[in-house]
Amino acid sequence: MTLSPKASRPNMPGYGLKPADQGTGLKPWNYAVERLQRARGFWISTTSDDGAPHCMPVWGLWSRDHFVFSTAATSRKARNLAERPRVVVSAEPSDDAIVLEGTAFRVADAAWRSEIIPAYEAKYGIGIPDGEPVYAVRATRAFSFSTAPGEFEGGSTRWTF
Repeated sequence: MTLSPKASRPNMPGYGLKPADQGTGLKPWNYAVERLQRARGFWISTTSDDGAPHCMPVWGLWSRDHFVFSTAATSRKARNLAERPRVVVSAEPSDDAIVLEGTAFRVADAAWRSEIIPAYEAKYGIGIPDGEPVYAVRATRAFSFSTAPGEFEGGSTRWTF
């Protein structure tokens, strides 16, 4: 399956964003995918039971049109996701940011897990500990923001799935 989200400008009154047909225009979805595949570090934001935000760095991969990552089953992230699966993921570097909003779920499919684990080890040189959960994030919206000259106003893009 290949995602084909609808591209538009983010709704950011007062930030001087140009209409979608001006500036460098809207970015294609493969622009975001390439950056998600290339990024080494990510930040994931979850919500605690008292409504407080919780943002932590993670390592992850782009697999089967999902962002995938692992965290200890006893971590705050895992406990938050068990109750409130909505997440925000942002890829480093922040000067060419890709931000995903979506819903996380545990990867139960053994075949998919068997693809993720060696890819993770190849990327990071360290494996996912046996038995630890692997999560996938199904995007509902994504954003691209660049600090390159003229890109913020003329190239910022929102994708809706």
